Amino acid sequence: MTEKSTEATSGEPAAAEDAAWQAVLARRSSAAAPLERSSLHDLYGPLCDAGRNGTFAVGHLAQSLDGRIATNSGVSRWISGSADLLHTHRMRALVDAVIVGVNTVLHDDPQLTVRRCEGANPVRVIIDPERRLDGSQRVFTDGAAPTLLLTAADGARKDKMLGNAGIVPVPRSGPALDPHEIRRILAQRGLHRLLIEGGGITVSRFLAAGALDRLQITVAPLILGSGRPSLLLPEITDLCRGLRPRTRRFELGEDIMIECDFSE
Repeated sequence: MTEKSTEATSGEPAAAEDAAWQAVLARRSSAAAPLERSSLHDLYGPLCDAGRNGTFAVGHLAQSLDGRIATNSGVSRWISGSADLLHTHRMRALVDAVIVGVNTVLHDDPQLTVRRCEGANPVRVIIDPERRLDGSQRVFTDGAAPTLLLTAADGARKDKMLGNAGIVPVPRSGPALDPHEIRRILAQRGLHRLLIEGGGITVSRFLAAGALDRLQITVAPLILGSGRPSLLLPEITDLCRGLRPRTRRFELGEDIMIECDFSE
């Protein structure tokens, strides 16, 4: 059964939508707060309750019908519509930290702040194992939210800051940083609810490592025919080895979001 959009419609007054979102924010800060049933609470309630006894990591990607998140040159704005953008900002407002990879920062120079809804900005976490970023990007200069730069622990450079961002060494897992170590290190800093927002490589590494509790994939009614794939996992030769998580579906305007639940 499809659960309805988190966007207000002509039949649902904006005031009711605002009140529902305020209740979600209240639930985010208090485990004892009542949680009324609505599409907003159906979608965001589990995240509000998660992370109280450990970390909780959610990945989110927006893709075309043919599974592309960007053109080959890296253009990705905007594959999904305004309802999914609002959802992304709501997710940022509910988590402790939003995580992106170095390529997302290089191509998009994102702010990673909450602007389309009420709520506090999360800590911004940038994964840059080889220190490719030079500090000129907005996350290092705008002062809008605390920022952490995760680099390889075996790197030669031992400086502590890049712009306004604190530098945190993380052990590797192969050529990349270990997703489980990222979760552990962030939890030590009080960052328990995590949103891995992009790009596809970063989300894929968390998924392949079994380091995602949920994965949200928003599918837009768009066909690119080429471009960068959303997920890249180790090759399988038998369909029975594919991942079959529990799923929920939500309408986000013209887009459909499928949420995959990998928690036990």
